[in-house]
Amino acid sequence: MAYCPTLAASESIAQYRGWKKGQEPEPVSITKKRQSFAAALQSGVGIVFGGDVGVFAHGSNVQELLLMAEYGMPIPQVLKAATAGNADWLQLPNLGRIQTGKWADIIAVAGNPLENLQALYQVQLVMKNGVRYK
Repeated sequence: MAYCPTLAASESIAQYRGWKKGQEPEPVSITKKRQSFAAALQSGVGIVFGGDVGVFAHGSNVQELLLMAEYGMPIPQVLKAATAGNADWLQLPNLGRIQTGKWADIIAVAGNPLENLQALYQVQLVMKNGVRYK
């Protein structure tokens, strides 16, 4: 069993309803989301990456990763949740890893996402099935 927290969707909905993050106290719904995420981390349950994109702008999926880190998940775990972690929980052993015989889409970013997840917004290269797109 794995938990998909969809933190960015929850925060987006709260902001659409008027909450100004960083300027106003958190709505109860966000506080409860933080608590449930912390409980999941503490319990050791598997956590996967998914953001319910569509609740917020497509192409902004990095928000979910940033919030996972903000809510207490170590950055290496955040990155694994979005790659090999999702593949493992979905029982897709040929995905999520850069290895011979595996399928992997690859991005290269400016900076080191292990030091700063914001680097994921600065995509320099996109490769899918061995074809370079950017």
